[in-house]
Amino acid sequence: MKQKKTKKQWILFFTGSIAIIAGCSILLYFGGRKLYRIYQEQMLMRENPVLEIAALDIKAPVLEGTDQQTLRKAVGHFTGTGDFGSGNYCIAGHSSTIYKEYFNRLKNIENGMQISLYDAEKNRYDYSVTESFVVEPNETWVLDDAGDDRITIITCTDDGSQRLVVSGALKRK
Repeated sequence: MKQKKTKKQWILFFTGSIAIIAGCSILLYFGGRKLYRIYQEQMLMRENPVLEIAALDIKAPVLEGTDQQTLRKAVGHFTGTGDFGSGNYCIAGHSSTIYKEYFNRLKNIENGMQISLYDAEKNRYDYSVTESFVVEPNETWVLDDAGDDRITIITCTDDGSQRLVVSGALKRK
């Protein structure tokens, strides 16, 4: 003989069902956002220049400009600085201990590591890290042409008060 459910059992059943539906909805929402961000990143890397530091598992699309809108979705090339394999090609990107940003692992860079820069046609330019150092935010001399072919990458230090600068000399085009 089938037992009739009590009011308390029905309340628990509906509460549990609502909790499961709410949990699944939250997972779908955040999972969907993550998948969309990955899709956008892949599209940007397919259509734009790309910076790669394989030893640190860094791979980022490079867009023109360093405004906040650009840096929210990619790393940015300082307008007016060098070109691919020529001059001082300067790039900026976010790093953060809170958010997953492109340059979070840049603080682990070591001299001699390889930086690869791919232009929009996917021609590769290899650089070898020559130095990394910290400057104040107003020290813009790092963007100046030094008379050689190099890449300069700039990001914030962990506390955001200073800038980490990484320079690399062109090895080959």
